[in-house]
Amino acid sequence: MIHTFRNRGVAINNMASVDQNSNAVLQGIARHINCLGEENRNTRKKALEGIKKDTLQRKPTLEATELQLVFSEIAKPLLKIFSDPVEKCRELSISIFREFMEKAERPDDCLPYVMPVLVQRLGQQEVTEPSEEIRLMLAEFLTQIVEFSGKKLSVYLDDLVRILQRTILDPFPDVKKESCRCTSKVAKAIPEYFHMQSESLVSPLLMSITHQHAKVRTLVVETIGDVLQYGSSKCMEKVVPHLAQRLFDDSPAVRKAVVKIVGNWLLDLPDRYSFHYKLIPLLLTGLADTQPEIAELADTLWYDTGLKYEKENEQELKDKLDFSKEKPAHYPPNVERPNLGCRVLMMRHLSKILPALMKDVTDWVVNTRLKSAALLYFLLLNAEDYVTQHMAVLTAGMYRACVDEEAQVVKDVQRAAELVGYFVSPEVWCKMILANVKSMQSFSPVMILASVIKGSERSVLKPYLPQIVLTLNDTDICFTTQVQMQAQLLNCTAAILSVCEEDCVVISQQLFNLLITVLSQNQEARGQVEELLDRLYKVQVLESRQELFCRHTKPLIDQLKATAAMWSVHSTERLVFDTLLIECGPVVGDLLDDVVPILVTNLDTDKDPELRLKFFSLLSRLVMSAGSTLDSCHKFGEFAVTVVKDIIIPNCVWKAGRVAGAIRTTATSCVWALLQSGVLNKEKLFPVVEDLLTQMITTMDDDNKSTRLICCRVMTRLFDLVGVELGQDRLHNMYPDLLKRLDDSSDEVRITVSKTFLAYFDCFMNGYDVSLYRAHLEAIYKGLLIHLDDSEPKIQEAILEVLKKAGALSPTMLLQEVEEVKHKHRSSGYCNKLMEHLRGLL
Repeated sequence: MIHTFRNRGVAINNMASVDQNSNAVLQGIARHINCLGEENRNTRKKALEGIKKDTLQRKPTLEATELQLVFSEIAKPLLKIFSDPVEKCRELSISIFREFMEKAERPDDCLPYVMPVLVQRLGQQEVTEPSEEIRLMLAEFLTQIVEFSGKKLSVYLDDLVRILQRTILDPFPDVKKESCRCTSKVAKAIPEYFHMQSESLVSPLLMSITHQHAKVRTLVVETIGDVLQYGSSKCMEKVVPHLAQRLFDDSPAVRKAVVKIVGNWLLDLPDRYSFHYKLIPLLLTGLADTQPEIAELADTLWYDTGLKYEKENEQELKDKLDFSKEKPAHYPPNVERPNLGCRVLMMRHLSKILPALMKDVTDWVVNTRLKSAALLYFLLLNAEDYVTQHMAVLTAGMYRACVDEEAQVVKDVQRAAELVGYFVSPEVWCKMILANVKSMQSFSPVMILASVIKGSERSVLKPYLPQIVLTLNDTDICFTTQVQMQAQLLNCTAAILSVCEEDCVVISQQLFNLLITVLSQNQEARGQVEELLDRLYKVQVLESRQELFCRHTKPLIDQLKATAAMWSVHSTERLVFDTLLIECGPVVGDLLDDVVPILVTNLDTDKDPELRLKFFSLLSRLVMSAGSTLDSCHKFGEFAVTVVKDIIIPNCVWKAGRVAGAIRTTATSCVWALLQSGVLNKEKLFPVVEDLLTQMITTMDDDNKSTRLICCRVMTRLFDLVGVELGQDRLHNMYPDLLKRLDDSSDEVRITVSKTFLAYFDCFMNGYDVSLYRAHLEAIYKGLLIHLDDSEPKIQEAILEVLKKAGALSPTMLLQEVEEVKHKHRSSGYCNKLMEHLRGLL
């Protein structure tokens, strides 16, 4: 009892001491308090400084209890100065008040007076406090109040919300940031009351979420996370689109904040099950972020979400958990399989997520398309085989996305399509995608098909290969001029070869046909086609590309033969035939029985001139390299007569028109190439030589210089080969046409025909009866001597050589002819040379 009385006595003495100190302080600052009401601003300022000096800065320092007593007396006068017209006075009063609240024993006692003042200064429709710095001090003051008041704030929640609604929209960024911090603290301090008012803060936060400062945007996102986490989530529908836009933010910090709060909602939001289908796409989008840190955070949160879902639904998922399948043997490489909870979540919400996502993949905003295409991959990775039920929606969206201008969108869609090959049975996707390839006749389904094939399992895909290549070889598909379609056909072929390897033997002919068809229409793809042809012969265990052509050229020619009679200049089959003969090289020499009839059919004179010109170009090219093409097996000689008789001679007949002239030039070029190559030897030539000579003599008078020039060369070669076999009467019938060519407008033709004369005279060298054919010989000599006086020295020299050769038949006759015309020549130099030569012969 005695001890108790002593303690009470000590307490009474302490209280008395506190009262004495506080009273002394109050008496000391009484005048300062009175001066706060003076009109002079300096007086008020000095009064505030005096209060601070005599209370907060007093030595010795006042205890908390003493400060509480002083604070209770000066709180109201200080709060009045919060509205002082002088900024410095407002600043001092706020700083003094904040410091008292930090050090006083019961700071909550002043809340009934402080909150109305803060509402008046910060919570009005129009900004009452003009100074940004003072507004920041007041916002920080409000945060300070929230920190030390805790649950007691519930009484003032309406006032707090009213203030925060305005300060969140404050034009000063620092005030915005402090308001966001304060909002988060309020939400965490009194969640049981905050949820009733939280919705009213969502709109101002969403209005600030696009602020130009990244730090503001980051804080706003984090605050939204707390507002919905500890308040009402009824605004989720309104919030999600804004958060989705922040995933496009240039600032990694903002994107990270979005991923973090969405992940936290999926883990801890009370009614998160209602919003799974909205939140999952946001979190999975983070997996495709360019910042590894954000992608890792999203991956961790998604993994944790799946684990928590498993635990919360353990009974429902018991069978799947107890008998969970191991990772499939055929699974995307270097990818960790999502846990069961993640896969079940995706399975249950894919029907809500996928249709909207496929619309976003074709959105008009580039960033939306980019993010959506990247998200699609992770969506399918988590859905696995459940995506089978949504193939119609999925493929339709993929086809549209494949034509996107952004290469990254196309790349991500192809990456996602590859997952379809991993998770969906070919029985399902073959039927659907191949039908789309046929009906759409566009490159986008073929592009998706190539990607799906890449992801397919070899053993499962094998039975469907014939069906796939049959579709790709459809004339409506492969006979196309679209470069994109051709590229995707090659990609499909590459995917098939890569996945199926030796299994491609059964479809090698179709793949070969497809590659040649693409090459025929797009020579720029030659490098890729040749690479694929090499891969094709290797998977068949052949030794070379030539062996591949040996195996597959004839079947393709047999296929083309069926329509050969109906080809036009624009027929794709003609292009394929052209390309095949050029590319197969020596193989064509063993297929002349099939090739020559097609050439004869399409070089018929009743055919379109342009078509014939194309075929003559092909024939010329082959003939020029006959040793390694047409005559590689030394069999072309048997067909050479057919080529001359049924193709060349009929096409040398004159017809009006530039195209017809070009055909005659090409036809004569073919004859020349045949004669040059040695394929058309003397024995083979003899049956058609008469018809050929007749036509060449006629064609020597063609309007086209090139045609005349080639004809002269052909005649030279013919004289060399069979001239001796020709009768002298037949030879005499030709010289008038040869002499006529010496008057040609082209010096090149004149020089060439002079060489023809040299070969011509070689045909007379054995047993020429001069007396019998004197008249012909005189005519030839006179015709030649005229051109010995040509103005062009090259022509004179060429004619001199011809006359020397001709003089051997009858030197006396030619010498006599020279003597008669010598005086008519302007230059007698060449005449003298000729006469000297002739006298030598005598």
